[in-house]
Amino acid sequence: MTAEYRHLLVKRDGDTITVTMNRPDRRNALSAEHLAELLAAFRTAGDTDATGLVLAAAGPVFSAGHDFADVAARDLLGVRDLLTLCQEVMTTLESIPQVVIARVHGLATAAGCQLVASCDLAVAAESAGFALPGGKGGWFCHTPAVPVARSIGRKRLMELALTGDVVDARTAVDWGLINYAVPDADLDTAVADLLARATRGSRASKALGKRTLYAQLDRPEADAYTLAREVMAAASQLPGAREGMAAFLDKRHPVWTD
Repeated sequence: MTAEYRHLLVKRDGDTITVTMNRPDRRNALSAEHLAELLAAFRTAGDTDATGLVLAAAGPVFSAGHDFADVAARDLLGVRDLLTLCQEVMTTLESIPQVVIARVHGLATAAGCQLVASCDLAVAAESAGFALPGGKGGWFCHTPAVPVARSIGRKRLMELALTGDVVDARTAVDWGLINYAVPDADLDTAVADLLARATRGSRASKALGKRTLYAQLDRPEADAYTLAREVMAAASQLPGAREGMAAFLDKRHPVWTD
């Protein structure tokens, strides 16, 4: 993790890599350059033996979404390229083997809210807020709504997208957009606690499990069972599964080698 970034801070502490968006003067708006750096950082992290990745932000706002100065300067093809890059960032969060958790403070709006919804897990400070503001403006949040729609119910999605209103962190928990809302002073502790619980066990087993969960989510139930059944059967032969079962039968603590 030695790459130099203009808009990010990346550090590793033990088994956890923290990627901090560091463009506070622009409210961590997602320009093409910023998105390209996020993509590079996520892919680099994905190739390491780390077990967890925390996505955080510097400054008073988590992310205000797309950088309108960048968008406004582009023609149709240019905007399409920008949105394709943004999509790559979001899908990479789902595809890397690490457990990815968003550490949210302040506002996460539009593509910033999309980032939160694209992480595996999310913990927010009680002062945080979430919005798809295109509903009250001139550029609707079509792509940010994609992962949000897969996290919250239809009527709540419609309220969020059509009104553009900010919902607070407690509401975001109730709607299923984030896992926990905690007092601001407890945010780092809560993130570390959830990540520790989500990364225990066999790393290889967890990576396969994450990939399968995303693969089956939007399939019809019968197709989802077909996929999950075959993966689970194959996974029963992996070292982690064998060790876990042996430890249970032997009444001892497992020793994970993967």
